[in-house]
Amino acid sequence: MSNFNLSRNDAATRKSFLTVHSYDVELDLSEAQDLSVPGFASRTSISFAADLSVPDSAQTFLDFMGLGVESVLLNGAPLDVAEVVDDARIHLPGLAAENEVVVTATAAYSTSGEGLHRFVDPADGQTYTYTQYEPADARRVFANFEQPDLKAPFTFHVTAPSGWEVASNQSVVSKAPTAKATVAAQAELPDSGTTRWDFAPTLPISTYITTVLAGPYFKVEDHFTMAFPPESTHAGTSVDIPLAAYCRASLAPHFDADEIFKVTKAGLKYFNELFDYPYPFGKYDQAFVPEYNLGAMENPGLVTFTEAYLHASRATDSAYQQRANTIMHEMAHMWFGDLVTMSWWDDLWLKESFADFMGHLAVAEATEWGQKSWIMFSSRRKAWAYTQDQLPTTHPIVADIPDLEAAKANFDGITYAKGASALKQLVAYVGQDAFIAGSREYFRNHEYSNTTLNDLLEPLSHASGRDLNEWASQWLGTSGMSTLIPDLDTDKGAVTSLTIKQTSLDPVTGSTALRPHRLGISFFTYDAGALVKSQSFTLDVVGAETVVTDAVGSPVPDLVLVNDQDLSYAKVRLDPGSMSTALASVGRIVDPLARSLVWSTLWNATRDGMLPATVYLRTVASHAGGEADTSLLQTLADNALHAVNHYCPAADRAHAAELLLAGVEHHLGQATPGSDEQLIWVRTLALLGRGSDAVNSRSRELLAGSDVPEGLEVDGSLRWLLWQQLAARGAATIAELDAELAADTTAEHRANHCTAVAALPEAALKQQRWAEAVEQTALSNQLLSATIEGFMMGSQELLEPYAERYFEVIESVWNTRSLEIAGRIVRGLFPAHQDLAGGLTPEHHPVVHRTDQWLAEHPNAARGLRRIVLEQRDHLLRALRAQAGR
Repeated sequence: MSNFNLSRNDAATRKSFLTVHSYDVELDLSEAQDLSVPGFASRTSISFAADLSVPDSAQTFLDFMGLGVESVLLNGAPLDVAEVVDDARIHLPGLAAENEVVVTATAAYSTSGEGLHRFVDPADGQTYTYTQYEPADARRVFANFEQPDLKAPFTFHVTAPSGWEVASNQSVVSKAPTAKATVAAQAELPDSGTTRWDFAPTLPISTYITTVLAGPYFKVEDHFTMAFPPESTHAGTSVDIPLAAYCRASLAPHFDADEIFKVTKAGLKYFNELFDYPYPFGKYDQAFVPEYNLGAMENPGLVTFTEAYLHASRATDSAYQQRANTIMHEMAHMWFGDLVTMSWWDDLWLKESFADFMGHLAVAEATEWGQKSWIMFSSRRKAWAYTQDQLPTTHPIVADIPDLEAAKANFDGITYAKGASALKQLVAYVGQDAFIAGSREYFRNHEYSNTTLNDLLEPLSHASGRDLNEWASQWLGTSGMSTLIPDLDTDKGAVTSLTIKQTSLDPVTGSTALRPHRLGISFFTYDAGALVKSQSFTLDVVGAETVVTDAVGSPVPDLVLVNDQDLSYAKVRLDPGSMSTALASVGRIVDPLARSLVWSTLWNATRDGMLPATVYLRTVASHAGGEADTSLLQTLADNALHAVNHYCPAADRAHAAELLLAGVEHHLGQATPGSDEQLIWVRTLALLGRGSDAVNSRSRELLAGSDVPEGLEVDGSLRWLLWQQLAARGAATIAELDAELAADTTAEHRANHCTAVAALPEAALKQQRWAEAVEQTALSNQLLSATIEGFMMGSQELLEPYAERYFEVIESVWNTRSLEIAGRIVRGLFPAHQDLAGGLTPEHHPVVHRTDQWLAEHPNAARGLRRIVLEQRDHLLRALRAQAGR
């Protein structure tokens, strides 16, 4: 195994005899503004103990990936760098019981979002840096023991250009000018000179959640204070938490810090009281940073977010709700993940599943969005889980993670959304009071330490009075999902029997995996044209068949909904009568969560080839208009676009697109002026137009400001969607796209321009974009993804030459690029836009065949690479099967 890919076994061996006392890390970012300087000085001092009674404990290794190691001092003695440095490891021989190692090295600035990322703002030329480490990229910045269960206090010192803001996990204890001359000083630029920032030591934390932020960031400050209520074990005490929020200077006019602080304060009050454990990490900073690979990262004391959560253009309410959800998700991590951390990445769910569930719970119970939070969870988050769980690479929530490469791949819909869904089911099973009581005990028992599954099950079992080992085995230790089907019999207007049939096969083991489901079943009937809930039953669905005895004798409903309230995790089918009702009247269901769940059943049936894509499109076109929940409406629009492009047979696609286009134009015309619905439909119009010339003239009108619907602002983000539509149809020129960018040169618009140029349907331009993405390394993570998005907008004929080239290069790409960049290339450029033709079956499609050939010829390719290829094959095969009507 490569030294870059730390194994679980190596980590366990190191943990068996090492105890880390402290880190002291010095970083010199003085020359960050000079892009010709590829790296920065990094000096790390680590104090640690070795239990020499453990076999083979006289030596160990540090992790470091950088431009070079200048010196290694172990207990005051210099080591031969040529002998001890081996790829990503620094070997430490001859350990004593107590040790001090000092590593002086040069680390590299990153443009991939891994390690210390460096970004130059195209709006004003300012340089910004920030770190991102999960799961194991702290080693790109400083030498360390890169595994979550070797926690220690960290003290950071950063030298950076004067005038910059510098932040880390803890508060600044001192800062002072330094004598070192910088590029800025030599050029007599403003803010010349450098300053050294010294930070207080952290509490014991893992390497992957340490962080540094440095640049001319715009900063807003606030504070939060609360007293614990009388019923708390901390009654009579209070917390006072300094707050700060950062963004790039050019985004300051769009920085709604007051709203961010409002959600933050609501979350801090909610979680401090709910967990009855005072927030332990001192200050609470939040930074919105450019070209971020994730939605956010839970670094204690300094949470980092993608700046996509800041909106220079008009955004929908659901976009702000999603930001609130992410703020709450990361805040929940302060307890689930930072205070108590999984021992190894097998138990990644111990933090991510909990944060996903707690984030939605906090939005539901502590913000103005209330129960809309669970609609977003149902329509978007669980949809991700359902998709992931049906791939051939699915895995249990508690996964087998043998190494870091597998850990990177498992930040997926199973670990996050399915895990959160299982926790929602657990709460329904044991009750929320018991769940919270068990969580509180978990924090008290394991603060600042590391845990595994059993460490959590014990307090939850104690609080609930139930042995949860069997529940955990059935829900956390199996793969795949259950399918729940209602079997309804009626006679003379009354229900004579209702049976819930469960099927579930674990695709990993091939065994039947029938799970217990605590859930609701509801009957809906028409009332003055609306579908209203007439009866509800709460019960345990266990085994292959469960009889709902309480339903017998009830009036025959117009629709039966299994898993009403969305308490469990399962694919739900509709009985024939309910399917007819849903297709005719899904938009009339009064209860918004129930309406979302019925839409979900229709989409799952479409993905499974049980409901023709054209029928789903007709339903969206007829019934999505006027949907009050913008999160659900956005999901419906996204699904409809995907159905047109992937699930409709090629011969029917033009008609299907026309059908959807007519519905979109109708709903756009009916939408309230200035509403979120209006914005969603006009965006959908632009996206639909990427495959149709029918939208070209409308895009031109909107860009020119003519015939604009009342209340619609054609601002920057929308303008670029329209330009991308025109570019994809060959109805825009590079000169026009350049002129649009020149009018407002921001990072967001630079990426949008990149997508639009890459979308132009010209063979020579496609070749240039392919070379930039695959053969060259100049593109940053954001611009690489933007280029791939535009490149893939081409027709099958235009992209056909690249199908074979894809399979020729992907292994080389994987072996020579970072995991983040390689993953974007391999996933994004897979030749997925394919149709059935010539009487072929889906399994014999040329791209499916070529994928199978590659997999057979590369049995020893990296697991992460094979996983992506297998998943992309499955997505394509599902689309082809839907096209074939099976």
